Amino acid sequence: MGIRTGDQYIRGLGSRQPEIWLQGRMVTNVCEEAVFRQPIYEIAKLYDMQHDEKYQDKITHICQETGERVNNAFLVAKTPEELQAKRVLYETYAEATFGLMGRTPDFLNVVLTSLYSNASFLERYNPQWAENAKNYYKYVRDQDLFLTHAIINPQNDRSKSSHEQNDAYTHLGAVEETPEGLIVKGAKMLATLAPITDEVIIYSFPGFQPGDERYALAFAIPIDTPGLRIICREPMQDGIRSVYDHPLASRFEEMDALLVFHDVLVPWDRLFLYNNVEAANLLYPKTGIGQQPAHQTGVRGLLKLQFATEVAMRLADSIGVDVYPNVQNHLGELAQSLESVRALLRTAELDYETLPSGELMPGYVQLETIRGLLPKLYPRAIEVIQIIGAGGFLMSPTDSDMEHPDLTEDMEKFYAGRKGISGTDRVRLFKLAWDLCGEAFGQRLLQYERYYTGDPVRKLAIFYNNYKKSHACTMVDDALSVFATKTASQTKQVL
Repeated sequence: MGIRTGDQYIRGLGSRQPEIWLQGRMVTNVCEEAVFRQPIYEIAKLYDMQHDEKYQDKITHICQETGERVNNAFLVAKTPEELQAKRVLYETYAEATFGLMGRTPDFLNVVLTSLYSNASFLERYNPQWAENAKNYYKYVRDQDLFLTHAIINPQNDRSKSSHEQNDAYTHLGAVEETPEGLIVKGAKMLATLAPITDEVIIYSFPGFQPGDERYALAFAIPIDTPGLRIICREPMQDGIRSVYDHPLASRFEEMDALLVFHDVLVPWDRLFLYNNVEAANLLYPKTGIGQQPAHQTGVRGLLKLQFATEVAMRLADSIGVDVYPNVQNHLGELAQSLESVRALLRTAELDYETLPSGELMPGYVQLETIRGLLPKLYPRAIEVIQIIGAGGFLMSPTDSDMEHPDLTEDMEKFYAGRKGISGTDRVRLFKLAWDLCGEAFGQRLLQYERYYTGDPVRKLAIFYNNYKKSHACTMVDDALSVFATKTASQTKQVL
């Protein structure tokens, strides 16, 4: 089949009936649910871009195996040019969504591609796991499916491992083996966009302990698999808010969900890892499923930071405050942060690693540096927007106010910005900025960026430990070598 259209994606959603819970009721038609309608449309537009001659050759390619056109997320990059082709895809999707949708289809398709390309790791433990992973990659690639994932345990007693929880199936674990497959039970989070995806893939961060064998799992199943319950968080918008009043929140709300598995059957051919703590702990570092999507994450994060920076700049300009040194200092800081991330991305692509499979993987140090910086840089950009907008954010009228003939004169007089900025233009800009920095939608984006790749404290500690192993501090040794031999002449020279 190859690349889908937006209409095919939507029809696929309508053909299924997953168990979705939203605000105490079960959703019967996801495509007609107000909260999901606009995000579905935004994802559909990404699928349609694959067929647009403006983008098609930039974001898709002809699969050598099938002869069909497929998305570049499924490209196993073996040349620098192919690595850059993947980056162009990430940029294109991020630009279309202003970097505000963290789980567009390319993200997990990159994860799956990395798992496919490095399936030899799975083969060491179970050849069938490797075969399953490769077959699933081809299935998703050829059907152009949209995946969600859930890789974190619920926040119950985080001081204890999975097998030490009060209930054996608080965390997702294996119950029993059957001729048809493995029965699993428990919960995983945080499944972003789960209600409007086709399938879900499950795996976990490293950290399994002896006794956690039943929780060492990796598999993929359709989102409407019997027994799989999707419990949505409270919506950040109701789906019927005016695009004028909420130009971002009304379009790019990404629903997050807890996935609860009630004795769900995972067919044997959909199982990638099971009952092996060692394999589960090595899955992340040995298959590239952490580092390869960091390339996509970095590009998306760059575009999101660029959008926030541009909003801050336009906001300051609209009310004439960017002539003041303190505001210029804030904006200059954002610009330098943005360009630092851009430079890191380019360097990561140049400083790539060639895996045993022949696949190129962008530089670890650069990508992890971006991962460490974005949880700080993006909140700072939002803070700057809040500082610049100040009390102006608290006085924005509604679309109805702006359109009422009795208020037109006041709107243009008292809501205008600097010379050349009409009341309408200024209000629209401030509404855009408020969606990003003040609305619940924007606060969710902020929290999401802080913890996008996990606990930033733990991630930075891991990065340092890896960095220390690869850096022997030889410059310090060279400086201290002056004390190695203390001949009389050397001592005199030092003195």
